[in-house]
Amino acid sequence: MMFSLFLKSLLGAAAVLLISLVSRTRYVYLAGLVPLFPTFALIAHVLVASERGAVALRETALFGLASLLPYGLYLLTVFLLADKLRLPWVLACATLIWALAAAILLWIWSFLRGIA
Repeated sequence: MMFSLFLKSLLGAAAVLLISLVSRTRYVYLAGLVPLFPTFALIAHVLVASERGAVALRETALFGLASLLPYGLYLLTVFLLADKLRLPWVLACATLIWALAAAILLWIWSFLRGIA
């Protein structure tokens, strides 16, 4: 159990290191791709599939696709505000938009699944 947690933390640290290194190159746009490597999705999918089976894995994958909507709104907000506000405000606004969109997504998902 502890070794598994250690490996997961190494994956996260490697991603942060890679983002830092890429952001210093002329290929700065790759810093936007690195966080999208499915590090945590791989972990989640292994856990869900091994504990709950293929049906739960399919639902997890479908919700993962839907969760791209809040992330897309976050990125769109950053894009639209990047040259209009100071960085802390850009990121605060984008995070707020993400949180609102994620809350709406969770509400809709729960409603459609009959959980609410």
